[in-house]
Amino acid sequence: MGVFRHPIEVGDPAGRRFETVDAVVDTGASFTVVPGAVLRRLGIVPQRTVSFRLANGTVMEREVGETVVRIGGNRATRMVVFGGESDPALLGADTLEGLLLGVDPVAKRLVPAEAYLLFDQVRRP
Repeated sequence: MGVFRHPIEVGDPAGRRFETVDAVVDTGASFTVVPGAVLRRLGIVPQRTVSFRLANGTVMEREVGETVVRIGGNRATRMVVFGGESDPALLGADTLEGLLLGVDPVAKRLVPAEAYLLFDQVRRP
């Protein structure tokens, strides 16, 4: 897939104040990465530290927290990673799925995605 960027809006925990971040769309990243300075400015508090495996195989630790993320008319509360000074902002798979967005790799754009429930695959009580 070709790399492209897309603006995302990251809000304070109450979802009243937002800042726009230009993020690389990365379906291989579990979570969205936002510069730590932006998250702290919005009042987002780290909840825990998580180990992440990078594409080159190394492991790094980053703090994560929860807040409101908005793209277009879609909005959801998602986990976000407090990015380090040299970390790029990334729009990760969890945020894409939570906002029901997919990736059109040819046109390099975000597109609406279907939501799935697999009730036919499990026994209902």
